[in-house]
Amino acid sequence: MEKALWYLIAGTRGGENRARIIRHLLERPRNPNQLAEELELDYNTVKHHLDMLEEHDVVEPSGDDYGALYFATDRFEHHRETFEEITEHLE
Repeated sequence: MEKALWYLIAGTRGGENRARIIRHLLERPRNPNQLAEELELDYNTVKHHLDMLEEHDVVEPSGDDYGALYFATDRFEHHRETFEEITEHLE
C-alpha cells in the first residue's frame, strides 16, 4: 500500500487531485458528482481518479450505481500515516 500511495500521490501528474479527493472522502462519503462540484473538477476527471484509487484499494464504492458513494478502505486507513507524510511533501 505504501508504494501505491507514493505512486498515486507523489509519482504521477494527477497526484494532487487524488490527494484532494481522498481528503474529501475522509471527511464523509461522497459520490463522483458531489466531488466534481466541490473540487471544481470535471466529472470524468474525478471518475478517472476514483477508478485509479479503487484499482489500488485506496477507496471503494458503496455500489455500482451512478450515485454510488465512495469511502476510504480499511486498508487505506491502516496506512493513513503514510498518506499524511506524502501530502506534506506536496505543500
